[in-house]
Amino acid sequence: MTRVSVQPDMLRWACERAGYDVAHFAEQIPQLWAWVRREKQPTLKQLEKLAKRTHTPFGYLFLPEPPDECLPVPDYRTMAGMAEARPSPNLLDTLYTMQRRQMWLRECLAEKGVEPLGFVASAHLADEPEAVGREMRRVLGLQGGWAAGVRTWREAVSALRRAITQLGVMAVINGVVGNNTHRRLSVKEFRGFALSDPYAPLIFVNGADAKSAQMFTLAHELAHIWLGTEGLSGFETLLPGGTYVETWCNRAAAELLLPTRELRACWEEVSQEESPFEVLARRFKVSPVVASRRALDMNLVDRSTFIDFYKRYVNRERTGGTPSGGGDFYNNQNTRIGKLFATQVLRAAMEGRIGFKEAYDLTGLHGGTFREYARRLGVALP
Repeated sequence: MTRVSVQPDMLRWACERAGYDVAHFAEQIPQLWAWVRREKQPTLKQLEKLAKRTHTPFGYLFLPEPPDECLPVPDYRTMAGMAEARPSPNLLDTLYTMQRRQMWLRECLAEKGVEPLGFVASAHLADEPEAVGREMRRVLGLQGGWAAGVRTWREAVSALRRAITQLGVMAVINGVVGNNTHRRLSVKEFRGFALSDPYAPLIFVNGADAKSAQMFTLAHELAHIWLGTEGLSGFETLLPGGTYVETWCNRAAAELLLPTRELRACWEEVSQEESPFEVLARRFKVSPVVASRRALDMNLVDRSTFIDFYKRYVNRERTGGTPSGGGDFYNNQNTRIGKLFATQVLRAAMEGRIGFKEAYDLTGLHGGTFREYARRLGVALP
């Protein structure tokens, strides 16, 4: 039985990296305290168990000191303290998985001679964000009043995601890491991120968020793609503030979802309602906070009205939504993986351009599950 030497600081770091202290994992791995105190050394199998429980890359545990894990993308989060916080394993694993998928799809499309997408990085910070929002809406093919004709926020999110996907953007919505329902993504840590690329742009939306919030995140991250700026977003509020890039993307997203012309046309009627922002939210399928902030930016209400409503709303509804899950497993894969990416991987496996092991790793699906998903997408595997 081979035992290995591991620095106690690395053991503590692995536990803290996962969001807990040593005592928490010692309940699951009783020998952990003895390893930390250097009274015993773990076996390779025991150390692998700790790595799995803490979601730590196994090789990291053999380092002489904890690594400085930095986000692989710019950080645009505007929640207090989040920009300085250590990224969680769940966030890092999600980012790395999405980057790998994007890189694979980019190479696949480039090899086929597919032309780069013209709208990626077509906008600039010097452009009027509202004008860009209108252009985004035009390219997406969203007609006036489309959201009012959709029954629920869930259906609206699905419709918007499909429209974005049809442009050639990978639009992923997931509230857990892969398909692991024990590894839930935190809305407090991030709302979404964008990975810009002329061939395979990718948007990720935290599916643990409320559906009304997911609508705005989809539009916000799409604005990042239009701007050509990738990064992580974690806006908790729409109060004035935040980085200039985030403010620009917020304004473009707001125009995409709540067009100035449509909002002005209905405001006189809506303003007479007891809860006008909730009425707007239902009509445009956004959150009441987004609706109220849009009304403020258009000078339809004054700042004090917005602030009063905002405080009441946040006190009433601090959280919203649950991790995406439940329902049909294979239907969930359409949002967690996306047909755009999955179809390319399945065809590559069918044509022998990649092995099935690589296809399994890329999609996170294995064996019979992989084949059943392929069948549902209409791809017949050999």
